[in-house]
Amino acid sequence: MKPSLAKGTRDFTALEVSRRRYIINILQKNFELFGFQPLETPSFENLSTLTGKYGEEGDRLIFKILNSGDYTSKVNQEDWENKSHQKLTSQISDKALRYDLTVPFARFVAMNHGKLTFPYKRYQIQPVWRADRPQKGRFREFYQCDADVVGSESLWQEVELVQLYLKSFSQLNVSVTIHINNRKILSGLAEYAGITDKLIDFTVALDKLDKIGKEGVVKELLERGIAQDSIDKLDFLFNQSNDALENLLQLKEKFAGNETGLKGVEELEFVLTQSVNLGVDIQNLVFDITLARGLDYYTGAIFEVKADEAQMGSIGGGGRYDNLTEVFGVKNVPGIGISFGLDRIYLVMEELNLFPEEATSNIEYLFANFGGEETLEALKLINLLREKGISAELYPENAKLNKQFTYAEKKGIKNLVFLGGEELQNSTVRIKNLELGEQKTISQQEFLR
Repeated sequence: MKPSLAKGTRDFTALEVSRRRYIINILQKNFELFGFQPLETPSFENLSTLTGKYGEEGDRLIFKILNSGDYTSKVNQEDWENKSHQKLTSQISDKALRYDLTVPFARFVAMNHGKLTFPYKRYQIQPVWRADRPQKGRFREFYQCDADVVGSESLWQEVELVQLYLKSFSQLNVSVTIHINNRKILSGLAEYAGITDKLIDFTVALDKLDKIGKEGVVKELLERGIAQDSIDKLDFLFNQSNDALENLLQLKEKFAGNETGLKGVEELEFVLTQSVNLGVDIQNLVFDITLARGLDYYTGAIFEVKADEAQMGSIGGGGRYDNLTEVFGVKNVPGIGISFGLDRIYLVMEELNLFPEEATSNIEYLFANFGGEETLEALKLINLLREKGISAELYPENAKLNKQFTYAEKKGIKNLVFLGGEELQNSTVRIKNLELGEQKTISQQEFLR
């Protein structure tokens, strides 16, 4: 059988794993600096936990897990013949791989709300799975790095998350812009255009503006049953200025008497203003009125982060979801969270050559194998180096030196150490720096300092 990978998945080499860890370590350090605590949840959930939380399109991308055993014996024959997919799914699958980390987190909070101290701040770094069409920057298995706060309606949480984003990307040397909107503004727009009953259709289509352009969005709105008159009223959305305050002022005029819309404008003004008061450069923040993020559970602020110097789509996103735990029977637990897209951040840093040397975990010393007593003494020195936290290994066979040289070069090992008979007699080691081509002999005592 010819070996192959499932589409949308990848193997990671030592270099890639080291670089991914570099990103994760920076994110984890900042999560904890901002007061977030770690959490891990199972890779799969009950299907009922996940469905109905991501919108119609999201539900279609959930990876279902077939029930074990002879699951087809319990399938209703009529449903099978009629190809009633929804009914069939419920009969052959009751588990699914998690689609994101937010819904499992909401399930955890609902199950443990009596034990948690609110506001509860958690971060989570784990893989998620989506039955999406693989393409550049879009995978079927990928990592999310989430930070969420539940139990607080304070808009200062939004301000803090803006700072967390900018501090983390600054340390990764990735220049970014945070696009911000508010779900209440989108609801206000739907009310203004007389399409409140079509809010989800409106936001799902609007969220595709970057991909399909104005004409594509208008076409999809019409296909979703939204009248041309309503679309005409929303035409100003596609002609926004670069001045956030000017755009907000325009909205205030259109939202006269529109309580929900005005509330969204007020919340967005607070987040933008206070972020700037705390030293955030306004150039890093963009009020994007067309930003919808097609997830049904957002109720307030919506974030999307884009790299300034690479074409990669969003490399982070999130928002406020004040009603999410209600579906699990627990009310009045408001929440907000953001996510860092590890895989896309990696691709951006790779494209822009932003990984520093310390992001590569190369072995410091390879000891040449001369066989006999020399091998035993080499291992003794290797053990002493490892006790000091210095990486070292012994070439396993007493092979020709050319072969040992080649091995070191291919693995990117910095130094080749020779401990032969002469070195043993003089208590020295001979070290060849493979990067510089330089060689020196020093005492073993000096070597181990």
